[in-house]
Amino acid sequence: MSVDPHDHADDHSHTHDHPHDGPRWKHDGVRVITGDKLDPNTAQTPGMFRQAAINHARVGAQKIWAGTVAIEPDAKTGVHHHGALESVIYVVRGRARMRWGERLEFVAEAGPGDFIYVPPYVPHQEINASPDEALECVLVRSDNEAVVVNITDIEPVERPEAVYWVDPIHKHP
Repeated sequence: MSVDPHDHADDHSHTHDHPHDGPRWKHDGVRVITGDKLDPNTAQTPGMFRQAAINHARVGAQKIWAGTVAIEPDAKTGVHHHGALESVIYVVRGRARMRWGERLEFVAEAGPGDFIYVPPYVPHQEINASPDEALECVLVRSDNEAVVVNITDIEPVERPEAVYWVDPIHKHP
């Protein structure tokens, strides 16, 4: 098969105008969300504190949501899932124990540097497996809004009774 050098169908040169050329990229291009500017006004689950960094409302994201989660030592979240969304959890600090399944019968642990993948609709519970260190993670989801469906009809193996966490809005004594 010969290629006609005058056929520009696959030519990716940038001689044509883009709607975002020039100064518009200054405001519609790369965005940096500093760690002290995360938004706690996102869907929550008892036992954890989520904060949004990247979503549609904050940066115009169309296909992803990203943020952080903190779980205090020995704390256990309520059972929940994230609807049709896929989730990726990256453990920054601490030890995460994940339980999942119809009766939370499956369990795995992850530590700093580990990634956890949670498929759509999978009931799960996050547990801080450390008695003395906070669990800090980065979350990324496959849509621009946070979907959290808290489930109350599954009896968790590890009950989220003594749930305590501190967030910047509600300081606990």
